[in-house]
Amino acid sequence: MLSNLWKRQAPQMVGIDIGSHEVKAILLSKTADGYKIVSHATAPVKKGAVNDHDIRDSAAVVDCLRQIKRSLPKNCKFAAVAVSGSAVMTKVIYMDAALNESEMEAQIEIEADNLIPYSLDEVSIDFETLSVNSIDPSKVDVLLSACRTENIDARVDSLDEVGLEAKVVDVEGYALGRSVELIYGQLPEGADRKVVALVDIGANMTTFAVVDNRDTVFIREQAFGGEQFTQSILSFYGMSYEQAEKAKVEGDLPRNYMFEVLSPFQTQLLQQIKRTLQIYCTSSGKDKVDYIALCGGTSRLEGMANLLTNELGVHTVIADPFQGSLHAEESVKSTLQPSISKYMVACGLALRSYGQWRT
Repeated sequence: MLSNLWKRQAPQMVGIDIGSHEVKAILLSKTADGYKIVSHATAPVKKGAVNDHDIRDSAAVVDCLRQIKRSLPKNCKFAAVAVSGSAVMTKVIYMDAALNESEMEAQIEIEADNLIPYSLDEVSIDFETLSVNSIDPSKVDVLLSACRTENIDARVDSLDEVGLEAKVVDVEGYALGRSVELIYGQLPEGADRKVVALVDIGANMTTFAVVDNRDTVFIREQAFGGEQFTQSILSFYGMSYEQAEKAKVEGDLPRNYMFEVLSPFQTQLLQQIKRTLQIYCTSSGKDKVDYIALCGGTSRLEGMANLLTNELGVHTVIADPFQGSLHAEESVKSTLQPSISKYMVACGLALRSYGQWRT
């Protein structure tokens, strides 16, 4: 079920982010001053096996998960995964504050039948009580979430194949928003009371999560990512896909590529980010966000953070949890430091281990 409001300590879960380019996994333990990396792993995904966050080739994904599982401690049995926000329908409804949880659940089913354009047999539903309704104190605002069961089953079944039990199926945008806890220390003092936009630039999708005073208040996805950059390199310099991807990763590109390929891509990415933040500001009544944290494999493109700071007038950083409250053995830290920002969704999922849990 999605985003349950838990009531006891959750079991320790490895956060597994199934992307279109690679699968990323991270296992965290809680420390006195934050969290420590217990284990981490990545495995490349066969091109086309995951498309628009849908698993199209389950055998290829299972092969990746087997590689991941071999890197995890043998006693690691539980996992937290996420579905795309575009696959989830959400709506805030209003319910009588006097209802207990079981009465609320029965009422939710009736409400869901009217709100969801699919048979209830085809969807998994969950709800979370948000707060007392601002207009009528006898009511509470309840977030109703629904996702096609087939989307959830594809992830749960793949994990089952490798001996991992999915204890949580979250929404990617909310997992991303949760990971902000790890980077508050990287931002100016008081950032936890401000509005922080996390922008995860993946291979095919850019995921946005806006966090206001520690609450994720807005999520959105745009079908745009590093794959477009690779395709530009490929077409401009007549390379094969593999050559373009390698050249992008290693920075082995012609001297004038910054003007020919990088700058146009950055301009497109800037427009995508600007447009999405305008949507957030319009819906929230805010003038702008206070900070932007870039993450994901494409976030470290040369000059991207400075471009956003200059063009949007918003202090922008590349997310680095090691400058916040994430710790690791020195050998692990030195290995992960250049790429830690791409683990933000996986970290947000792993943090579900330290929330509340409902049986």
